[in-house]
Amino acid sequence: MSSVTSLVQSVDWLAIAPPTLAAAVALVVLVADLFLPAARKPLLGWIATAGLALAALTLLPLLNGDRRTFCLPGHPDVCSYVADPFTLVIQFLVLGGALLTALLSIDTIKDHDLPTGEYWFLLLSSAAGAALLPASRDLATLVIALEVASLPAFALVGLRRGDRLSSEAALKFFLSSVAATAVMLLGVSFLYAATGSLYLSRVASGLADLPDPRLATLASAGVALTLVGFAFKTAAAPFHFWVPDTYVGAPLPIAGYLSVVGKAVGFSGLILVTVQGFPAYADVWGPALAVLAALTMTVGNVAALRQDPRRAHSAVRLLAWSSVGQAGYLLVPLAAAGYVHDPARAIGSTVAYALMYAAVNLGAFAVAALVARTSPANRIADYRGLYARRPLAALALGFFLLCLAGLPPGIIGLFAKVTVFAVAVDAGLAWLAVVMAVNVVIALYYYLQWTAVLFRGAKEAEGAEGTGAATALMAGEPSRARIPGPLVTAIALAAVLGVALSGAPQLVLRFASVALL
Repeated sequence: MSSVTSLVQSVDWLAIAPPTLAAAVALVVLVADLFLPAARKPLLGWIATAGLALAALTLLPLLNGDRRTFCLPGHPDVCSYVADPFTLVIQFLVLGGALLTALLSIDTIKDHDLPTGEYWFLLLSSAAGAALLPASRDLATLVIALEVASLPAFALVGLRRGDRLSSEAALKFFLSSVAATAVMLLGVSFLYAATGSLYLSRVASGLADLPDPRLATLASAGVALTLVGFAFKTAAAPFHFWVPDTYVGAPLPIAGYLSVVGKAVGFSGLILVTVQGFPAYADVWGPALAVLAALTMTVGNVAALRQDPRRAHSAVRLLAWSSVGQAGYLLVPLAAAGYVHDPARAIGSTVAYALMYAAVNLGAFAVAALVARTSPANRIADYRGLYARRPLAALALGFFLLCLAGLPPGIIGLFAKVTVFAVAVDAGLAWLAVVMAVNVVIALYYYLQWTAVLFRGAKEAEGAEGTGAATALMAGEPSRARIPGPLVTAIALAAVLGVALSGAPQLVLRFASVALL
């Protein structure tokens, strides 16, 4: 009887509140959808938005210190769920990104006649999984959280029924992700066979002392396969091929969600398994991630550079390839963590860069959603003269693009890139720092080219080939149409956050530099 009693655990409900609340609101929305008449369905969007805001607010009581739950009996330091500073930063990023996505989605659902209840249920479910992942400290919970975040995203991408691009994107995303998950599960099973545990702390100690050479071979294969699975989730080359078509086929808010929250999920999982689970193999995953970083940023930036401004959906494609390039920059400090004794500063650089990228990239997608209301093709050429039609939107997009490029007044973008560059140099990865510098110069060209398009005059816009939609906008009533309030709020929040981060960039790095060991 006493042994059974020892297995009963108390649950720290406050620690698990953020993902639990998001999941609970998802169920509320699903049930409410059954009873609300069609005219009242928009209410579900506001319930979902309020739920995400409330889930983000539950992070405040957790700032006092580490909280742990679902621990092994008799081993309070071996737990499945840990709410430490790293967890809270990533959960803030995830829930904040989901909240901005919700604001973008309210009018998108109406404009594209998407199924309301299903959309909000899937978005909240994905956000709940994404919020659970950074707190996970065992491989089983990590994989489950990853799939809870990913599976609803497949359906969200393909939710535009009858749209060929949407169906094709969802199928490609689904098949690629399922293959990556199968590879990851095989790696996890190898690690469990080699170490006898799924808890990251025990996996780390087990990998450091493997008595049998056959177990060492099995463990090496497990580490490699697990890293391949997470490389797909982060859109690292050569596992990035699903990104451009998926972003183009998905509803625009979901494309923004995948570019930010999807990356946060992949990178937080990658940080946990490498730094906490596989420190004994740092000499393997460090160089591997360095090569992946160089390849990813080069492929993403070169592909973005080659986008034709007159091609349909070229704006979204450029943002998609840009996100691949940015993933390369995010991988640089993570690779550097494999070369240093204390990885806290390197990991802090990745988290700080992710916070900057999340705010400004979602802001760019928000302005793209605004332009798409009157120019569904969403070509870069359609942004010509945007300043003449929507000056505030043009200024906001210009600021977001300059942040991504790392140029003033986007101080946070410049600070993030310099920090990442310094971490690479300090770790002895001078060659990777040189590759990054070259790629930053390449990215400057296409970011500045798009920024310049925003401020070109009406005569240039009218005379430019392939800009009939932009010309019609400037001449017609749609350019004076009222912008939906939620869309304005999303753009404003992203801009305010970008400006605030630019005002105190050093605080971001200090807050993000948290020890994981």
